[in-house]
Amino acid sequence: MEDAFRTKVQQFRRVGTMLDCSRNAVANLDSLREWIDLTAGLGFTTLMLYTEDTYELAENPYFGYLRGRYSKEDLKEVDAYAASKHMELIPCIQTLAHLRTLKRWPEYAPHFDAEDILLIDDDRVYALIDQIFSTLSQCFTSRIAHIGMDEANMLGRGRYLEQHGYHDAVELLLRHLKRIAAIGAKYGFSLLMWSDLFFYHADSDSYASTAKVCSIKAQIPDNVSLVYWDYYATEKAHYDQRLQAHKALKADTWFAGGLWSWTGYAPHNGFSIRAARAAIESCQENAVQDIFFALWGDDGGECSRYALLPSLFYVSEHARGNSDTETIKCRFQKKFRLPFEKFMLLDLPGTPNGTDTQILHAAAQICNAEKFLLYQDCFLGLMDRNVAPGTGALYASCAARLAPYTRNRTWGYLFLTQKALCEVLQLKAELGVRTQRAYAARDRSALEQLLRDYQETEKRLKHFYETFKRQWLLENKPHGFDVQDTRLGGLIWRVKSCKERLQALYDGKIDRIEELEEPRLELLGHGEVAGETSVCYNSWKLTVTANPI
Repeated sequence: MEDAFRTKVQQFRRVGTMLDCSRNAVANLDSLREWIDLTAGLGFTTLMLYTEDTYELAENPYFGYLRGRYSKEDLKEVDAYAASKHMELIPCIQTLAHLRTLKRWPEYAPHFDAEDILLIDDDRVYALIDQIFSTLSQCFTSRIAHIGMDEANMLGRGRYLEQHGYHDAVELLLRHLKRIAAIGAKYGFSLLMWSDLFFYHADSDSYASTAKVCSIKAQIPDNVSLVYWDYYATEKAHYDQRLQAHKALKADTWFAGGLWSWTGYAPHNGFSIRAARAAIESCQENAVQDIFFALWGDDGGECSRYALLPSLFYVSEHARGNSDTETIKCRFQKKFRLPFEKFMLLDLPGTPNGTDTQILHAAAQICNAEKFLLYQDCFLGLMDRNVAPGTGALYASCAARLAPYTRNRTWGYLFLTQKALCEVLQLKAELGVRTQRAYAARDRSALEQLLRDYQETEKRLKHFYETFKRQWLLENKPHGFDVQDTRLGGLIWRVKSCKERLQALYDGKIDRIEELEEPRLELLGHGEVAGETSVCYNSWKLTVTANPI
């Protein structure tokens, strides 16, 4: 690690990343070592592994079963390797919510309250958490552990309510936290926890500084620090207000930003950089000492973490005080032997018009066109009202822009995957719209062309599948790719099935296709008026079909 970096970022005690190893994409050991090499070389001091149940737990064979969990030996090996690069490896677990994959096993069903939230006050829960901390103490040299505890909005509203009646959620949260803190202290750990529940349950307003929030200040255990997470804003004032609210509650607040890797197959470096810039400047001004940036893998972990290199590099530079864009670009090209702007082309599948789209969230949630256009059904067309004319041509242009960099010896595989995806969407983006139009008009010439396009779409989907599979296996364990096999394999067969029914219509063997006779409604409205031309849905289940899965 460059000593110069450490000297220049003394304003920050820690600058790190967090890798999501819980949403199917469990980074393999080679990839983890490569990530440590990369981030250490950029001056990062910490790495967090977000593991809900993807690690070995003694006497709990179903904990992380078939999920690609890390063995104790794996964790010890990665910890030692990180230490050799002067990097602190910090475990990040869940001790309250986000344990849905564990709940599926009958052995653990009694441990849960509502949804994926653990049952507070149940001794079985704390025995399990004690086992978890025992494992952490054996595998990690760091004595900092992130205990999660975010987004448990239904806390105390399920089995707990049935057993004990109504209790204030903040009261429950604090009681649970005290028991977790005691267990952590037993094994010598200082703890980090996401802060959102304190603010949410105080007044259902995210990060508002209220008297109720401040009243609990003295009840937060001494060995617990809060982590304020926020990935959505590009204005410094937004972070200033919320950091000040946190500081009033706990002086040693950490900050967690996000490098947008969780909306689909493509990264969102452009938005990530703007959000990170505002957040880092606010952290500097508000004397935050510890910051890290998460690369989440929501809904399957489809995006390569290495596709966020521009954002990662920008964070490293900005954290050391360099905010000059041109200098950052020059340094990026020197280090990675590829121009900064060219690496940013990996954003294109999600934003084919080259700009981020602010929709759904006032705080600027961004577009992920590549995912919903890929998965939506050609005959059902849930998103067809959101497909602008000429979208296919946009994707053809994106594929052409990505093509020259597929031959890069180091990073070419990233460009190859995104290029193959764009080539699919060149045809598929408007395939449903064109199909319904040709069907309504009974246009035999258009139907004949559609049949050829369905055949070509199937071919391109198979090519994209192979490129994506190669990318996945380079970076991750094979576990979790079964979901991609199911999704992409199902998509390929569905395109084939639709083609066969169109052929039957064309040949006169059937006289109607019922799905194509239903009018397309506006997904975000009531069917009367088409809304935005792009939407953001990162859930496969919400885009693939209107039927239950």
